[in-house]
Amino acid sequence: MERTRGTGTPDQGAPAPLGSFAFSAADEEKRRGVRRMKATATGLLLIVSLIFVLATWAKNTGAGSWAGYVAAAAEAGMVGALADWFAVTALFRRPLGLPIPHTAIIPNKKDQLGESLGSFVGENFLSGDVVRSRLRALGIGRRLGAWLAEPEHADRVTAELSTALRGALTVLRDSDVQAVVGEAITRRANAAEVAPGVGKMLEKVVADGGHRRVVDLICARAHDWLTLHADSVMDAVQGGAPGWTPRFVDRKVGDRVYKELLRFVTEMRDMPGHPARGALDRFLADFASDLQSDTETRAKVERLKSDIVGRPEVQDVIASAWSSVRTMIISAAEDEQSELRLRARASLMSLGARLSTDERLQAKVDGWLEEAAVYVVTTYRTEITSLISDTVAGWDADHTSKKIEAHIGRDLQFIRINGTVVGALAGLLIYSVTQAVGG
Repeated sequence: MERTRGTGTPDQGAPAPLGSFAFSAADEEKRRGVRRMKATATGLLLIVSLIFVLATWAKNTGAGSWAGYVAAAAEAGMVGALADWFAVTALFRRPLGLPIPHTAIIPNKKDQLGESLGSFVGENFLSGDVVRSRLRALGIGRRLGAWLAEPEHADRVTAELSTALRGALTVLRDSDVQAVVGEAITRRANAAEVAPGVGKMLEKVVADGGHRRVVDLICARAHDWLTLHADSVMDAVQGGAPGWTPRFVDRKVGDRVYKELLRFVTEMRDMPGHPARGALDRFLADFASDLQSDTETRAKVERLKSDIVGRPEVQDVIASAWSSVRTMIISAAEDEQSELRLRARASLMSLGARLSTDERLQAKVDGWLEEAAVYVVTTYRTEITSLISDTVAGWDADHTSKKIEAHIGRDLQFIRINGTVVGALAGLLIYSVTQAVGG
């Protein structure tokens, strides 16, 4: 609130004192209105006082019986005006500065008023029944559905969500997220035993014959490689022969080994029922079973998994995955025609259409909102009401009184005017009855 000079006029350029609040232009206009009404009520008091003096003088000079009626009405009007002036003034300050008990009520009772206001709000506005009934009457689920079903509203929500998503990803530090993601993936990988799952998958693959395509590919590639690298195979066989054997024997052995190896691979490639294929099927089936039930095999797989996950290269790949995901999400969020935004928009419109027509879904949404709101107001009602009482307690008493007077003082001055008029009429009536009975 503005600092006041000696005349009580707010200093518009001064900062508000601690514990007070500023007077706005509207407040200043209201205060001027209060001053005008005060002048009017006081002027009316002066008028009836003058009338009383003149009527009393006229009565004493024998002007007629009418003077007594006017004097009685004016006298009662003065009494009513003074009584109401005292009552209105006592709300905000001590009348004439006198230490009269039960005056300056608002400055003296400010803290109690704040506590009462907080209690009133808590009991009448922050009760679970009031919040629930009010929200139920609003039909938020239906209204939200109708609003979301509009394409322009869905576009707006999608754009706002995209902005929020980009902002969140921008605020997050890559190093922090990478550390969290890497630690989470590593911890989950170490906690979960993979052998039984791999065994079940391999068992199903073998049962369905899915591995045969892999065997076909390996055999075909092995045949092609042997065809292209015959010299390399024979050189490898000859290089492993003893030094005392003749060279032509080594060449014969190498050529024989190469031909047998090529024949074996060719037969495996061309014969689905080849014994080696059957042996491979049995090996894979046994291995799948061991992965699920053999303790030693499962332990070996777990050790291998830990070794692989713990390798620096794997950790680098896990950590760098966040950068790729972040870039992909930001790019999709910025592109209005991206699949992410188009799907989000379509989902919002679909949700809106369902909400606007499906009463069961409306009831669910309304129920969630009601329960959430009731939980908040019932759990934090004390904190909310204490915010009101603590705020009022922190206000400066004098400035609070002036602020309230600026808002309701004009109506209170009408009480003074009404007191003057009603008092005059009551006095006239009493005097008239007295004269009639006494006459």
